[in-house]
Amino acid sequence: MKKILFIFLLLSFSVKIFGQQFSQYNTGSLYDSFENPSQKAFITDSSKQFASNFLLPTFNANFFITGDAQATLKSRAFANKYNNSSLLIGQGKFNHMDVHVNAYLLMFKMFSSLNGDVELGFAAQTKAEGAGVFTDESMAILNGPGSFKANNYSDIFNDSYYFQSYHQVSFTYKERINKHFTLGAKLSVLMGIQYEELHINHSQIVLDKPNDSAILGLSGVYYSSYIPGHLVPRDYLPTFRNPGASISLGATYRTEDGFIIQGNIKDFGYIHWSGRSHIYAFDDISTINGLSSNKREGNIYDEVERITHGGVSQTSFTTPIDGRAELSVNQKFWIDDNKTFRYMPTLIASKQLFYPGFIGALVNPVQYKNYTVTVTTTYNDLKLFGIGGQFMYQTPNFDFYIGSDRGRQTASVIKGALSKSSSQSNLSFSGADFFLGFALKIGPVIEHPMNASSIPTGEKGFLGRLWGRIFKTND
Repeated sequence: MKKILFIFLLLSFSVKIFGQQFSQYNTGSLYDSFENPSQKAFITDSSKQFASNFLLPTFNANFFITGDAQATLKSRAFANKYNNSSLLIGQGKFNHMDVHVNAYLLMFKMFSSLNGDVELGFAAQTKAEGAGVFTDESMAILNGPGSFKANNYSDIFNDSYYFQSYHQVSFTYKERINKHFTLGAKLSVLMGIQYEELHINHSQIVLDKPNDSAILGLSGVYYSSYIPGHLVPRDYLPTFRNPGASISLGATYRTEDGFIIQGNIKDFGYIHWSGRSHIYAFDDISTINGLSSNKREGNIYDEVERITHGGVSQTSFTTPIDGRAELSVNQKFWIDDNKTFRYMPTLIASKQLFYPGFIGALVNPVQYKNYTVTVTTTYNDLKLFGIGGQFMYQTPNFDFYIGSDRGRQTASVIKGALSKSSSQSNLSFSGADFFLGFALKIGPVIEHPMNASSIPTGEKGFLGRLWGRIFKTND
């Protein structure tokens, strides 16, 4: 099974991202305040002064696959066999894949000043991002030459992918400038863990079926960050071998009629990978033997790895992280006359900063007392529709939530794993998504200036004073 991971990583820059978590928008949770830096996490006269997840990881993880290879991948993963019935050979069919992980190890935030609602925070998190495309033929060859009617093919393995993982240590600052306008920022230091990028620009294969072998030719470019040997646990520890930086900026505007308009530039940043990294400009051929044997996956992997590690040069390079620009509109409504149930829809548009991906989401939370049930629908420019849900229990001093933004696909993958089935269940894409979070507030209660006794009211923050000087206002 180890060798099959090569195919799972045959991804590319051209795929559109479908990996954000939207259900936490405008919840006022600690996680929401770090991801959307102008969002507040404290409520005056109710919340306590300090908030943290106390080293209990808050995370979301997701992936998706589109194309004809869905059944093949699931049958290989769950049933230990290949189902190539949906694959089309020689017709230029591609499959898209995307994977994201975002795990906060530590979040800490404090309420600093009542005059301006100033909040200061610190966070340490680890992220992984990967995306790309691979052909139907790249999956079919792993089950031997049986799916290939001809003996000679050109450009049927022109696959690409990128994958990077890194640590992110952040400082956040949020301030309410006036009764309508709030600004926030998140400044981060990045520490790269691993980077890989592969582009196969030309490929050729000549099958020798009587001898159960093939001659494979590949040309392209492969980027790889420096890893001292095989990856071991200590390689995941934070170091400044691959330094980087990023910034997130957020603004929230509350209109007179109750609409909340929020804009964010998230994770605009880069990582500079060590000068001990490698770029391989490969152009070579190799013979693959035993295409029908039970060692075919390993044989294919070994020869592809040998080809793609030719033409090496040692050098540094710089890559962007997955930054996004987002705009959202929120409004709150009471469903019943007794004001027991509240509906708080948020419409979100999200555009990648460095790649062409775009996604829209409609978040539909219904709140009853401290309980909130959310239904989230998403649609992206790959014409993929997703629907998911979230359960949240929240008080002014406690957050807990669990859910998935792609519930149907997640259930299908779990069902397939339990039943060892590769059925696609008529889904346009396969995937899974899961998120979980917790936060607790401690310390003195944040009291209103009229009766403050636990913390000083303070004065306006830096942004508020700057705003007043520029616009000549003390509002």
